[in-house]
Amino acid sequence: MTPTSIIEMLRLNIPETLKLAVTPEQFAVLAANNRELRLERTSQGELSMNPPTGWETGKCNWSISGELYLWWRNAGEPGMAFDSSTGFTLPNGAILSPDASWVSAERWESLTPEQRGTFAAVCPDFVVELRSRSDALKPLRSKMVEYRENGARLGWLIDPLGRSVEVFRSDGEVEVLANPAVVSGEDVLVGFTLDLARVWGRYGEPSSKS
Repeated sequence: MTPTSIIEMLRLNIPETLKLAVTPEQFAVLAANNRELRLERTSQGELSMNPPTGWETGKCNWSISGELYLWWRNAGEPGMAFDSSTGFTLPNGAILSPDASWVSAERWESLTPEQRGTFAAVCPDFVVELRSRSDALKPLRSKMVEYRENGARLGWLIDPLGRSVEVFRSDGEVEVLANPAVVSGEDVLVGFTLDLARVWGRYGEPSSKS
């Protein structure tokens, strides 16, 4: 076995209490070489790592992204729609990957070719975060606030465990919808609605875990 193959077999387990700082350039290299992980970078430059999602979350992510794509296509392809594999460099320096997102044509077309690099330097107008069984709500809520503070006009924090959707709006309002049948894109994604039966049905009975 060659030294290179030995190195390729090694896996580094990093405790949550240990913070690793990386530059945007280092982050891009790490992300390119660890595609099986969902990597993010905080505004302080700290590396955040998440394992692959379970099948429930993966199926729900697929449904949400698929519905967003269908709206985008049928609406005449306004702006740009993205799935959970896409990272964005926010104005505060964080590099985050929403579970689904949309950038308006106005914002996208204002970017230079350099700003449209690997992790486009823009905060999406619309973002979705989907809670998995291993997620606590507090960090997800903080992430939603961060999106809003960096320019997101509408965000959905979808919690299948509690069967709720927290709607974050640009004016600072947060509306909590308890077990809604649908949620609307309002005046940001005009005509877009998500049927939540596709989400709730994958997770069984609601949970009170926070």
